[in-house]
Amino acid sequence: MQSNLGRVVQFMSALLMATGTPALADGHSERLATALHAQSAEARARFVYRHPAGTLEFFGVKPGMTVVEVLPGEGWYSKILLPYLGPEGQLIGADYPLGIFVHMGFFSDEWLEERKTWTTTWPRKAETWRGKDGASVSAIVLDSIPASARSSVDAVLLIRALHNLARFDQRGNYLTTALTNVYDVLKPGGIVGVVQHLARNERPDDWANGSRGYLKKSFVIARMEAAGFKFAGESDINANPKDQPGDNDIVWRLPPTLVTSRGDPELRQQMEAVGESNRMTLKFIKPE
Repeated sequence: MQSNLGRVVQFMSALLMATGTPALADGHSERLATALHAQSAEARARFVYRHPAGTLEFFGVKPGMTVVEVLPGEGWYSKILLPYLGPEGQLIGADYPLGIFVHMGFFSDEWLEERKTWTTTWPRKAETWRGKDGASVSAIVLDSIPASARSSVDAVLLIRALHNLARFDQRGNYLTTALTNVYDVLKPGGIVGVVQHLARNERPDDWANGSRGYLKKSFVIARMEAAGFKFAGESDINANPKDQPGDNDIVWRLPPTLVTSRGDPELRQQMEAVGESNRMTLKFIKPE
């Protein structure tokens, strides 16, 4: 008799196939469906806003690849990528340079000191997310990528990771350095996938400088092209037109952070009705 998991995986595979998931042509849909099904109920509840299957499809991420995930945090995407990339794949977490966290101004000295060992402590944590046949895992910092890593990576994912790099670029060339290093680690023909909170084009540039979490699509494309990448296309899969921030709004007013409504149930309900942010989804290629 087919197990419940088997039936769920079969159903999700069919669903992915029907919605045009990449794995379709390559025989990977079942592996992706299994990775998605294995996520916690809390994580799966966010699929409606984060669309991991369609996002990975659009970027062309497949099992066996070596993938850098910038600012992986507590592993929302890592927990999908590790089992999906499989035993032949590699996942490399990439942290911000320590200086960015200092500029943010709200991290304690103790936290900053502990962050110095992130390239050791994060892979240990991520090892617990690999499952029985997940990808290998390691970590780097964006401003100190080893020479041995150059031209070794198939894809780099910048998922909601660009705004702080842009926000503090004038203080330490953080965005400039990060994009240079991303270019260096990618193989020719390698992919950069960007998911980023989207500012409307009519917004003033100083409003959309990353300090509110939002960036303009034109800014992202211009900076990526200046770093040598070729713009390969966009998707509206992570768009949310309900997110219409006002002059004084920040992206963290929305779920999951809800920072401005923690003491206001009515405002919280309004923010939850909007959902997560409106996001651009852009794909870039390092020229052959």
